[in-house]
Amino acid sequence: MDRFTTICENYLYRRAYQKGKSYVSSGLVTYVLKNRVKKLRVGITTSKKIGNAVCRNRSRRVIREAVRQLGDAIPPGYDLVFVARTRTHACKSTDIAKMMRRHLEEAGVIR
Repeated sequence: MDRFTTICENYLYRRAYQKGKSYVSSGLVTYVLKNRVKKLRVGITTSKKIGNAVCRNRSRRVIREAVRQLGDAIPPGYDLVFVARTRTHACKSTDIAKMMRRHLEEAGVIR
């Protein structure tokens, strides 16, 4: 898990939402923004629209596992914010990883 650091500060989320490029699919929204720190920073957001706490926690776990699966393919130097959608908790982490890979390829983060 030390491949990336977690985004904890609100201003980093806001900056990713405002200045980052967004990529949307049925189970995931991805915001990509280059950072000046030579680290990969990842944030995961699940709103109350997703469902109860069980659904929100499962969504976060699935997204975190998908990031772990992509592993070394994602280079450092990016802020990535993943927003869960209503279908996320029903998906498997491999499905979310495919969506995530497609978003990151569109963004030019990975090849």
